[in-house]
Amino acid sequence: MSARYITTTLPYVNSDPHIGFALEIVQADALARSWRLAEDEVFFSTGADEHGQKIHDAAEKAGQGTQAYVDRYVSEFQKMKKALDLSTDTFIRTTDPEHIKAVQEMWSRCDAAGDIYKKSYSGLYCVGCESFKTEKELVDGKCPLHPNLVPEKISEENYFFRFSNYQEKLLEYLERPGTLVPEWRRAEAIAFVKNGLEDFSISREKKRLSWGVPVPGDDTQIMYVWFDALTNYISTLGWPEDANGKFKKFWEEGTTLQVAGKDQVRFQSLMWQAMLMSAKIKTTDTVFYHGFITSGGQKMSKSLGNVISPLDLVEKYGTDAVRYILLRHVSPDDDSDLTLETIHNLYTDNLVNGLGNLVARVMKLAEQYLQNPIEKPNIEPTYPAEITRYIQEFRFNEALDFIWAYIQKEDQNITEQEPFKVVKENEQKGAHMIYEFVQELYLIAHFLIPFMPKTSEIILKAIQENKKPENLFPRI
Repeated sequence: MSARYITTTLPYVNSDPHIGFALEIVQADALARSWRLAEDEVFFSTGADEHGQKIHDAAEKAGQGTQAYVDRYVSEFQKMKKALDLSTDTFIRTTDPEHIKAVQEMWSRCDAAGDIYKKSYSGLYCVGCESFKTEKELVDGKCPLHPNLVPEKISEENYFFRFSNYQEKLLEYLERPGTLVPEWRRAEAIAFVKNGLEDFSISREKKRLSWGVPVPGDDTQIMYVWFDALTNYISTLGWPEDANGKFKKFWEEGTTLQVAGKDQVRFQSLMWQAMLMSAKIKTTDTVFYHGFITSGGQKMSKSLGNVISPLDLVEKYGTDAVRYILLRHVSPDDDSDLTLETIHNLYTDNLVNGLGNLVARVMKLAEQYLQNPIEKPNIEPTYPAEITRYIQEFRFNEALDFIWAYIQKEDQNITEQEPFKVVKENEQKGAHMIYEFVQELYLIAHFLIPFMPKTSEIILKAIQENKKPENLFPRI
């Protein structure tokens, strides 16, 4: 048994949960569940990023106090645990007092290493990214990630982190295969570092932004939101005091994995790793980057009316249907397009007419013709080598393709072998055929545990009771 740590990024709580973050956290949950099935000890963290200019501005626009504003949106993100059946161990908020203490300790350690200094600075600031941009990062004078926002020209005195000190150390870190997945993200990070690293601002003047963590020893400055938020990955484990030993077990001695969106490479695999190096803390073993979800070939936006809410999808189709769509029909690491029409068709074709229909067919025959439940098949607690490999390589879609091949084969065998006819002509032979079909269904349910846990549970319970369950996926 080994110790494994997994975390998502912290969603920025200035709006409702979106489908992109649902993808990230469901991917992380599938990994965490698969590791637990392999009898590893897992710590799975997520939470909320609550500081920064965007949140302060949004709260003012909404006419609310900033804390009340973030409390409202945090509650929306906390609904995701039940809605998506997440096996998270903790939900950290960057407004938590213990987190704030940890951030200030991180600052103090980086400062003691000689990596923090103060200077006057003028630059173009993107409120959407909460970061300064160089001219070469802009497209037509605007941030490519927030083309509707005009970068602000800001001049002020800030503290800076000596990012440039870590160019060689970061290249050495990135040389190790597996630090970033997929591989082309690692190549992207290496190219960024080789292009030269510029020291980055890690504070803002308090008179301009008061919503954040105070800089130790300087009441005029508030920490840059990214410096604050990134520290959650270890503060969630109780660092620096580590009273319960979780930081030692899961970070220092365990295997660490961060899951993030493709726009996070600079922050997660460069800035955060440099901060860890400065503070003399172990770097992250692996960061897995997923792509974006578009809709109808366009970025989702309220103005276009193509925003897909994961909570609305769960309400309509159910938890495991949404997990299935995100894990099988969205690329694990590249951009994918989803529309409400596509989702409906996938639900109908693969769940209603596929898995749901198979379970109903097999268990109806079992209930009618088997006198007792089948004996539990003698299987290992882990998966077939193919599924294990797909999960290890973050190829969730191929793992589910493998399972659906089983489903389609079983469905085809029922159609061809016609046990419903055989059992009427030769009860013993027919019952034996049905028994074997139920055994195959048991295997399918076992394979589904990390991906569709409630569905798996319902199927296994039905098999144990030798009874057809209610329709797993009602026709909508």
